[in-house]
Order: sequence, then structure tokens, then C-alpha cells
Amino acid sequence: MNKGNTPDKPLAVVTGASRGIGAAIAKGLADNGIHVILVARTVGGLEELDNEITRSGGSCTLVPLDLLDFPAIDRLGATIFQRWGKLDIFISNAAMLGQVAPVNHYDPSIWADVINLNLVANQRLIRSFDPLLRQSGQGRAIFLSAAVARETAPYWGAYAVSKSGLETMVDIYAKENEKTRLRVNIVDPGITKTKLRSSAFPGEDPGNLKKPEQLVPLFLELCSADCQIHGQLIKYEEAKNF
Repeated sequence: MNKGNTPDKPLAVVTGASRGIGAAIAKGLADNGIHVILVARTVGGLEELDNEITRSGGSCTLVPLDLLDFPAIDRLGATIFQRWGKLDIFISNAAMLGQVAPVNHYDPSIWADVINLNLVANQRLIRSFDPLLRQSGQGRAIFLSAAVARETAPYWGAYAVSKSGLETMVDIYAKENEKTRLRVNIVDPGITKTKLRSSAFPGEDPGNLKKPEQLVPLFLELCSADCQIHGQLIKYEEAKNF
């Protein structure tokens, strides 16, 4: 971690923040006076976003981190507690596509990595951040999912399984927090111009897809202290009024 404390600002963590949807959300939060902890494996992408946020007058902290390193997730929560004492917003965006292939042909090591990143790492993040979010008094946790979690499609393998498991786990977590001030939701961003999307559909024209920046108003609304939506699966295409 670098950069100093910012006790006068709300604090957010965004995973998968080096590009795409994660970078757009992080920039949107920073533009609205929130100090953002940017988590991703790609140092170059983090540094580029850091420069962009700083030029716009925002503030952030860079955390190069592989979320498959589960003990590092535990250390991140402890470090946030030591420096800030709480966390206001957690955006779980990082995900891995893996293979688009029949289940019986799927490489076991890739299957394990996809499940571990998209599902198991999120349980570790919840475990690490939950006490911090409760300290906020207006904690917000938002997890990104996809339609294949609910609409069974061939060849989506571990990605679909992991997102289905994620939705079930987050629904349980939300129900466990019905009597607290923490608000937990899932967002399905729909078809968006991302690297993951281009890997899954290499022949698709990205010019016809919505940009990640179009999602930002929805996330800002869900992160606001006034928003009381809780335990919901929110599909962007059905929530364009945000």
C-alpha cells in the first residue's frame, strides 16, 4: 500500500480495478470524493488509473494483489483496520473467464483457478472486510455477477458455476445482515465492453457494446448512504433510471 490516510473521506475497495468495469467504478467513486483502494494484479494498469484519478483531483491507494493469495486478503483487511479503522464500500468486481469449453474437456487447474477467484476469494474478502463494513455504520457491499449464473448455457463451465455459487453466497450474506445497517447487493451489468467479454466472444464488434462508464451512476446510487436497497439482484438493463 502507498499514500497517506484520508480520514475525512469515505473509503472504498474495488477489486479488479486496473481496467474495464472496475476501473470505471473506481474512477466514478473517486470523482465523488471517495478515497478508493485499487486492488488488481496488473501494476501498470493500477498506476495509469492512479494518474487519471489524481489528475481529476481524487485520491486512491494502490494494492497490487493476486486474490488467489488468500492469506494476502486477510492481511489487506488487517491493514485497512490499522490505517483507517473501517470500510464504507466494497465493490467485488474481479473475475476470471477461464475456458469456454465442454465440461468434460475442461482443464482441471483452470477450473480450480476460476472457482477460487470468482467464488472462494469472495468468501475470504467477506470474512476480511465484514468487521470493517460494520464499523462504517453505512457499509455497502456490491458483487458483480452475470446472466449465465441463472441462464444455463453450454460451454460456460466454471465461470457459470462460480457466478451461480457467488449469487447464492451473497444472498445468504445479505439475509445474515437484514438486521444490520450493512447493505449487500448483486449487480448484473449485462453485455458490456470488457476484456472478459472479448475473450468469450472474439468475433463480436466492441463498438456495439455499452461502455463500462455507463454503469457508474447505478453503482454510485447503490453506494450512497441514502440507498436502502438490500439483498437484491439488480440487472442494469432494468435499472437504467439510475
